[in-house]
Amino acid sequence: MQGLFLEELSVGQSADLVRTVGEADIIAFAAVTGDNNPVHLDAEFAATTSFGERIAHGMLSAGYISAVIGTTLPGPGAIYLSQSLRFKRPVKIGDEVTARATITEIDEAKARVTLATVCLVNGKPVVEGEALIMVPRKAV
Repeated sequence: MQGLFLEELSVGQSADLVRTVGEADIIAFAAVTGDNNPVHLDAEFAATTSFGERIAHGMLSAGYISAVIGTTLPGPGAIYLSQSLRFKRPVKIGDEVTARATITEIDEAKARVTLATVCLVNGKPVVEGEALIMVPRKAV
């Protein structure tokens, strides 16, 4: 399975992935990462926070960005070099998250692309950032 090659990419190209955050996703993320912060797992504790209820791990939404990059744009064969993230709003159980990656720059000499990354809930950004990705070239 091969994703897009550097030569097939253009500035402005974009891809989305949509996921609804469920209870099982939060529990699985906590189990895999070891992040057992009670704001994610304990309704009574979360009710005492400024959020008033349980929220998803911020890095779960960031993982959706990784999924867009690793499966669609540029897809299989792409290698993450860096990712900045700014968490803007909480994501709650039942929220539909749209993760989007948009190419903003292509460095042909280094075979790298820069992507604007965002996760949206109800059209509002919950995570914003920028990714730098190494992309394979077509074999000559």
